[in-house]
Amino acid sequence: MSSSRTVTAAGLPVPQRVAVVGAGMVGLSTAWFLQEHGVEVTVLDREGVAAGSSWGNAGWLTPGIATPLPEPAVLKYGIRAVLSPSSPVYVPPSADPKFLKFVTGFTAHSTMKAWKKAMGSLVPVNDLSLESFDLLKAGGVQADTREAKSFLASYRTEAERVTLLEEIEHIHAAGQSIEFEALTGDQARAIEPSLSDEIGAAILLKGQRFIDPGSYVHALADSVKARGGKILDAATVSDIRDTGAGVVVTTAEGSVEEFDAAVLATGAWLGKLARRFGVKNVVQAGRGYSFSVEIDHVPNGPVYFPAQRVACTPIGDRLRVAGMMEFRKPEAALDQRRIQAIAEAARPLLRGADLDDRQDEWVGSRPCTVDGLPLIGATKSPRVFAAGGHGMWGITLGPVTGRLLAQAMVTGKQVDQLRPFDPMR
Repeated sequence: MSSSRTVTAAGLPVPQRVAVVGAGMVGLSTAWFLQEHGVEVTVLDREGVAAGSSWGNAGWLTPGIATPLPEPAVLKYGIRAVLSPSSPVYVPPSADPKFLKFVTGFTAHSTMKAWKKAMGSLVPVNDLSLESFDLLKAGGVQADTREAKSFLASYRTEAERVTLLEEIEHIHAAGQSIEFEALTGDQARAIEPSLSDEIGAAILLKGQRFIDPGSYVHALADSVKARGGKILDAATVSDIRDTGAGVVVTTAEGSVEEFDAAVLATGAWLGKLARRFGVKNVVQAGRGYSFSVEIDHVPNGPVYFPAQRVACTPIGDRLRVAGMMEFRKPEAALDQRRIQAIAEAARPLLRGADLDDRQDEWVGSRPCTVDGLPLIGATKSPRVFAAGGHGMWGITLGPVTGRLLAQAMVTGKQVDQLRPFDPMR
């Protein structure tokens, strides 16, 4: 390293070559925004672009409802979840000490007091999230975000709807803006004919967007490459060492390379590499399932069934149906019972959907933390940074994470919006 290089506020030379481990939305966004600062990037992924939870999720860009996962409502699932694999939150019995530590911590944070504190931490990044997508578009990423002309949270009864109305009040109280309108079932069907007659009440959420996450993340990767970045598929990072002058990245496939800094954006696998750099927070896989079906009327925007925790998104001429929060190992095989449970939950609520002719059946692992907040920033090594643990909001918050983390890395200054997400907390 040349002594003439500019030094950051942290007293280290500004990184010129950075390894980003993980080619999902968070990793690629970080790589792209580092390039904005003139940094040379190499992205390594054990499989390839969008191979993890970035591909088959619902693709919602919904800062208005990007709330902490541990919430008081989760507690009511407790016993039922352990007993029933068809419950929307499924916790298989496990004696794994790390898993038990996660469940204990997650439960402790599922209080209104903890939720309000965590929500207050998310509001400043939620507020920058859609603008960050616009910066990617303006910078040449060849993919659009789609305005959700109709985004309907739909319920059988008005009584069921009370939970989300109360949550919206708490979201407003935390300083998050969200416009909405309460509708009858008939008003909702007039907007969205794919809702069945079972729907008796709804909430129209305004100002939200959505994407096809797989194609979007591939477009983001194409932009990183077009700007001179390298993306290495089938590159499993087995070791990272801080040498005092840089970081040495070793892959299981046998390559060894030195960089100025590294970003760990490995989703549900974040703990594997981050633990050796002092990150003690447990990152647990909260697996989500999805599939796509033909439907007579493809909706104009997302359709959400909060009581069933089922999320539907138009992707091309098909409807993606997603759901489930299954706490188990990220490597576990797809469990057909979960797919069936989502199909059965959605069946009475959708009109004209062929839920028996399913394509693209998929499971992906959301990286969940005990307090519902991501881990973004420097580890105990000032050259190794974490970027993960976003739970259900890695797509919505991926670009703003990359934007703010890149700023922190090249300036060496604490970015205020990232303060609550310190990986060493």
